[in-house]
Amino acid sequence: MKSNQILRERRRNAALKNKNNSKKNKYNHRNYPLKIGYARVSTDVQRMDLQMDALKQAGCDQIFTDQGISGASSERPGLQLAVGALQKGDTLIVWRLDRLGRSLVNLVELVSNLGKQGVEFRSLSESIDTSSSGGKLLFHMIAALAEFERSLISERTKAGMAAAKLRGKHVGRPPRMKPTQASKTTPKRHG
Repeated sequence: MKSNQILRERRRNAALKNKNNSKKNKYNHRNYPLKIGYARVSTDVQRMDLQMDALKQAGCDQIFTDQGISGASSERPGLQLAVGALQKGDTLIVWRLDRLGRSLVNLVELVSNLGKQGVEFRSLSESIDTSSSGGKLLFHMIAALAEFERSLISERTKAGMAAAKLRGKHVGRPPRMKPTQASKTTPKRHG
């Protein structure tokens, strides 16, 4: 008699546990796709109003942001949250391709990984939509051009810095003070 009671109690507990787990899973796995936006600016003084307006107009359900973080940086908490929120069937939307990243390798890798998870990608300015094969092709071509443009800018910057050095101009951060200079400019405190 006691063993029957124990078995019924175990079954009831298992049924309650399954019911609670199904409630948790209901919130973790949606039955409808979301449009998740991502916006980024490289400096703290830049504003992302234009990006935010475009993402809202595109119908984004959620928008994640990174303020003052370079696209070349792999440490972007907003992007990590956006990617973490994406599920199969969702779409990641950015205003421009360069908001997502600067490196061709990283861009292609990110979009490829999203595709493997069943997540689509859209870039509003370049009209890229990876839900079509034409959009996938266009993405790869524009990503290559963006990388090419970035390398041209880098080459021009380096050439300008070299020319400035040849003219005797200081390039980069101001030189550090020597300890003897610092002691002359810093008042000593007497306790």
